[in-house]
Amino acid sequence: MAEFEEACRLHNIKLLVLPPRIPKQLNGHVERMQRTFRDGFYTRPLPSRVPELQRELDAYLDYYNRRRPHRALNGLAPLEYLAMMQEESVP
Repeated sequence: MAEFEEACRLHNIKLLVLPPRIPKQLNGHVERMQRTFRDGFYTRPLPSRVPELQRELDAYLDYYNRRRPHRALNGLAPLEYLAMMQEESVP
Protein backbone atom coordinates (compact mmCIF):
# COMPACT_ATOMS: atom_id res chain seq x y z
CA MET A 1 0.00 0.00 0.00
CA ALA A 2 2.98 2.31 0.41
CA GLU A 3 3.31 2.74 -3.37
CA PHE A 4 -0.35 3.69 -3.66
CA GLU A 5 -0.08 6.19 -0.82
CA GLU A 6 3.06 7.69 -2.34
CA ALA A 7 1.39 8.04 -5.75
CA CYS A 8 -1.55 9.80 -4.12
CA ARG A 9 0.79 12.13 -2.28
CA LEU A 10 2.63 12.99 -5.50
CA HIS A 11 -0.67 13.84 -7.20
CA ASN A 12 -1.99 15.79 -4.19
CA ILE A 13 -4.79 13.28 -3.64
CA LYS A 14 -6.00 13.23 -0.06
CA LEU A 15 -6.70 9.75 1.25
CA LEU A 16 -9.53 9.04 3.63
CA VAL A 17 -9.06 5.69 5.31
CA LEU A 18 -12.11 4.20 6.99
CA PRO A 19 -11.94 1.23 9.34
CA PRO A 20 -13.16 -1.99 7.68
CA ARG A 21 -16.33 -3.89 8.56
CA ILE A 22 -18.23 -1.09 10.27
CA PRO A 23 -21.61 -1.08 8.46
CA LYS A 24 -22.91 2.04 10.18
CA GLN A 25 -20.32 4.12 8.34
CA LEU A 26 -20.51 4.99 4.66
CA ASN A 27 -18.00 2.33 3.70
CA GLY A 28 -20.57 -0.42 4.33
CA HIS A 29 -22.09 0.27 0.91
CA VAL A 30 -18.68 0.28 -0.72
CA GLU A 31 -17.68 -2.97 0.96
CA ARG A 32 -20.93 -4.61 -0.17
CA MET A 33 -20.37 -3.55 -3.76
CA GLN A 34 -16.77 -4.77 -3.61
CA ARG A 35 -18.04 -8.17 -2.46
CA THR A 36 -20.54 -8.23 -5.33
CA PHE A 37 -17.74 -7.50 -7.80
CA ARG A 38 -15.44 -10.04 -6.16
CA ASP A 39 -18.12 -12.74 -6.42
CA GLY A 40 -19.53 -11.81 -9.84
CA PHE A 41 -16.74 -10.22 -11.83
CA TYR A 42 -13.33 -11.23 -10.52
CA THR A 43 -14.12 -14.95 -10.26
CA ARG A 44 -13.96 -15.44 -14.03
CA PRO A 45 -10.88 -15.39 -16.24
CA LEU A 46 -10.08 -11.79 -17.14
CA PRO A 47 -7.93 -10.44 -19.95
CA SER A 48 -4.49 -9.15 -19.05
CA ARG A 49 -4.57 -6.18 -21.43
CA VAL A 50 -6.18 -3.00 -20.13
CA PRO A 51 -8.41 -2.21 -23.16
CA GLU A 52 -9.98 -5.68 -23.10
CA LEU A 53 -10.31 -5.58 -19.32
CA GLN A 54 -12.00 -2.16 -19.56
CA ARG A 55 -14.53 -3.58 -22.06
CA GLU A 56 -15.28 -6.47 -19.69
CA LEU A 57 -15.68 -4.10 -16.76
CA ASP A 58 -17.93 -1.76 -18.75
CA ALA A 59 -20.12 -4.73 -19.73
CA TYR A 60 -20.36 -5.86 -16.11
CA LEU A 61 -21.23 -2.35 -14.92
CA ASP A 62 -23.94 -2.18 -17.58
CA TYR A 63 -25.34 -5.50 -16.35
CA TYR A 64 -25.07 -4.40 -12.71
CA ASN A 65 -26.89 -1.10 -13.28
CA ARG A 66 -29.43 -2.09 -15.95
CA ARG A 67 -30.34 -5.75 -15.50
CA ARG A 68 -29.11 -7.22 -12.19
CA PRO A 69 -31.91 -7.38 -9.59
CA HIS A 70 -31.04 -5.84 -6.22
CA ARG A 71 -32.77 -7.01 -3.06
CA ALA A 72 -32.46 -3.58 -1.48
CA LEU A 73 -34.39 -2.15 -4.45
CA ASN A 74 -37.20 -4.74 -4.31
CA GLY A 75 -35.73 -6.76 -7.16
CA LEU A 76 -35.19 -3.83 -9.51
CA ALA A 77 -31.93 -2.87 -11.16
CA PRO A 78 -30.56 0.53 -10.05
CA LEU A 79 -31.52 2.32 -13.26
CA GLU A 80 -35.00 0.79 -13.17
CA TYR A 81 -35.40 1.99 -9.60
CA LEU A 82 -34.14 5.47 -10.50
CA ALA A 83 -36.59 5.70 -13.41
CA MET A 84 -39.44 4.63 -11.13
CA MET A 85 -38.49 7.25 -8.53
CA GLN A 86 -38.27 10.00 -11.13
CA GLU A 87 -41.66 9.10 -12.58
CA GLU A 88 -43.23 9.20 -9.12
CA SER A 89 -41.79 12.62 -8.36
CA VAL A 90 -42.98 14.21 -11.60
CA PRO A 91 -46.20 16.20 -11.02
